[in-house]
Amino acid sequence: MKRLSTLTVLIFLCLGAWAQNGQITGTVRDANTNEPLIGANIIVANSSTGTSTDENGTFSLNVKAGEVTLEASYVSYQTMRLSVTVAEGVTIRQDITMEPLGVIGEEVVVSGSKKPEKLTESPATIETVFAREIQSYAGNPAELIARQKGIDYFRAGIATPAFNIRGFNSNFNSKNLQVTDGRFSTLVATGLPFGPLNTTIKEDIERVEVVLGPNATMYGPNAHNGLLNTVTKDPRTSEGTMITLNAGVSGDGDPLYSVRARHANVINDKFAFKIMGEYTQATEFEWADSIFIDRLDANGNLRGTPEYAGPDGIAEGYEELELDRGVDFTKLEGALYYTPTDDLEFVLNSGYSNSNYLSPTNVGRNQIKDWSIFYTQLRVNYKNLFAQVYYTKSATDDTYSIDDRTKAYYTGIDLLGLSDAEARGDFSYSTGARFRDDSDRINAEVQYNNTFGNLELIAGGQWQQDRANSLGSYLIEDPKLNSFYDGGAIVVNQYGGYAHLTYNFGGGFKALAAARADYHDVYEFNFVPKFGLLKVGGRGTWRLTYGKGIAAPTILNMFGDLFSGLILGNAEGFTVLADNPETPDVIETAEVAPQRVEQLQTFELGYRGQLVKNKLFLDANAYYNISKDFLSPVTVVGVATERGGVPIAEVQSGFATYGGLVATYINFGEVNTYGVDIGLNYYFTPEISAYANYSYFDYSVDEDNLENDFNNDGVVNFLDILVNAPTHKMGFGLNYNGPKFSAGVFGRWVQAYDYFSSFQIASQTHEGLLWRGRPIVENARSTDAFNYGPLGGFTTFDLNLGYQINERYQVNLSAVNVFNQEIREFTAAAPTKGIYTVEFRVNLAPKKD
Repeated sequence: MKRLSTLTVLIFLCLGAWAQNGQITGTVRDANTNEPLIGANIIVANSSTGTSTDENGTFSLNVKAGEVTLEASYVSYQTMRLSVTVAEGVTIRQDITMEPLGVIGEEVVVSGSKKPEKLTESPATIETVFAREIQSYAGNPAELIARQKGIDYFRAGIATPAFNIRGFNSNFNSKNLQVTDGRFSTLVATGLPFGPLNTTIKEDIERVEVVLGPNATMYGPNAHNGLLNTVTKDPRTSEGTMITLNAGVSGDGDPLYSVRARHANVINDKFAFKIMGEYTQATEFEWADSIFIDRLDANGNLRGTPEYAGPDGIAEGYEELELDRGVDFTKLEGALYYTPTDDLEFVLNSGYSNSNYLSPTNVGRNQIKDWSIFYTQLRVNYKNLFAQVYYTKSATDDTYSIDDRTKAYYTGIDLLGLSDAEARGDFSYSTGARFRDDSDRINAEVQYNNTFGNLELIAGGQWQQDRANSLGSYLIEDPKLNSFYDGGAIVVNQYGGYAHLTYNFGGGFKALAAARADYHDVYEFNFVPKFGLLKVGGRGTWRLTYGKGIAAPTILNMFGDLFSGLILGNAEGFTVLADNPETPDVIETAEVAPQRVEQLQTFELGYRGQLVKNKLFLDANAYYNISKDFLSPVTVVGVATERGGVPIAEVQSGFATYGGLVATYINFGEVNTYGVDIGLNYYFTPEISAYANYSYFDYSVDEDNLENDFNNDGVVNFLDILVNAPTHKMGFGLNYNGPKFSAGVFGRWVQAYDYFSSFQIASQTHEGLLWRGRPIVENARSTDAFNYGPLGGFTTFDLNLGYQINERYQVNLSAVNVFNQEIREFTAAAPTKGIYTVEFRVNLAPKKD
């Protein structure tokens, strides 16, 4: 046994002396081939204790002394149950063999109820990607999410894969919550998911769980349309050193590569740790956006390129200024696990990332420059209690809006006669193009879970304090204008408490009742309930659920100050000038209400289980949503005279230019959405399987209710609702997973659909209709953006191959968009093409049986 250093012993001596754990270790193998099974789930029955096997099929569990029942489950294998007697302080070995043709769907997930439970018995619709799939796939693991049903997946560039669930997407979408190991992985001020900024590397992912629909009772505001939860590996069950080399090429012919390393080590029966790192470099797809400016030059002539001119012939367009297509990511992460007794566990983990890439927004692309993320997290498990506290920091000094900087540059050249050097310098940032950030967040949570006879209880409380600091670049940071600004940051607290009850009536019937109460410093109190009924059968589970979710305004929504006050946050409301044709000589005003939370109610019926025993598996749901008080994308509300009772000239730094013209965020309307998601898996043999999925999504709206008239044109139509999702989409694939070799082909069809997001548009021609004052014409200018036509409308194929040479070496190949089609998947982003990658992995220290 390895010895601890004296310093390490002293650090943890204060935690006291605790009784020894009982420990079970072993290897899970295929009963026929004797090959180890990677990613098999091992849980202790009727407890929250569980783990999964590592890349060598081995596992290790700390358990209470006495007799315990282990359950081992794995896709396409029969679930194994066996009793093991463990003495205090003793480690015993228990190998497990599993027979093929098991019940798929018995994988263990945690996102639905914040506790381990079988996928088939979760009260939520959950899509899963497990370590085995990730390990045998050479590309970005986010591409595997595209293969799941019910998810609108798109690549907004080579470095920015993203997803949306059940409609209402935008170029600034904070309605899908990203969680990693129980902590929120979202930016402080904008609420946007970290996405490529996340610190986790591919080799440390145990599984990804995607919850379709609201799960707000457990996770709070913004677990609204959906939730993506990444669970990382435990070093005690994934010991060893892995180095991975990726090399590839994009459809443009540009190279890409990545180097990643992970080391996990069990020091003794109490201590284990892991450290990880990554460096990735690539080049964004070749494309430059067109940027339009409505003005004449100093001589009264239009300056521009005719190919960008709109149908009215008076538009001019410029390519993005100083576009940097370079992409790189640096990631570092580590964790220390300390288990003094079988009842007590401490996990301390921390991570850092630094990123450079192009990111689409509602007003064009941002050039992300040295955006860094840092976090540190402490988790404690003690018997039926879980507690955590974590700190998250976001920082950048030089990120900027390419769109706004380009406009400023050509204004300096054409109207002011500046030299190229003068226009490219500080002047190009003078209207607020540069974004700086020095924000942080503190979160704390305590949770209790227990079983009382047939009743399971999960209850907890959460606190979050956001400290948003834009260093004067994009937020209202003046105590006279913002009462939440304390001189160093905008400080906003929110508090939440939740309870989750499940009662087992017997005969397979379970009922769920859950509720959550939240209080926010700005938008105050909200209550979120959830109810459900489950019928667990021998081959599957029926579930009927009702849930409510809320999407909360972000700090940017509430206190934004972008582009010299052209865009202002709406925490306190505005007074705007109102035109009245009957009294043209009288100045009249109207009130724009402060933004409040968006509300969503979801009714869902689902089934997950076998149609043909051990062969055909069905996972299907039908849902009906009632959404009201939409959080709008940024929209022009008119010429303001006041914001929160303060004259607009004192708020808007660019008042001399804009004259009080303001764009902001509002609530509006009510709409009903509904849909169906169907997934089928068929196993020809334990190794060969096929799958297909289909999703349908549509909406209905009261066209006579002018509260739904978002654009205030007197007519309610699709331009007000902004569904921004395809009605139909399908996926299909064929997989082979053998002990050494794996292969798969995946096809995806996405119906063409119109997309509108503030300044961004992707639409077919709609005669007689306007978007932000201009005709909607395909392949023509539409205000500040060029309309290249609808998104989607493609069928694409992916291919992956993997080969386990031996226990030390593995090689994988992947081809995303294998035929290198040019596909428009998002606005303010390059058309995507193929990505072809080869991956070579070395396990330098495989564990021995």
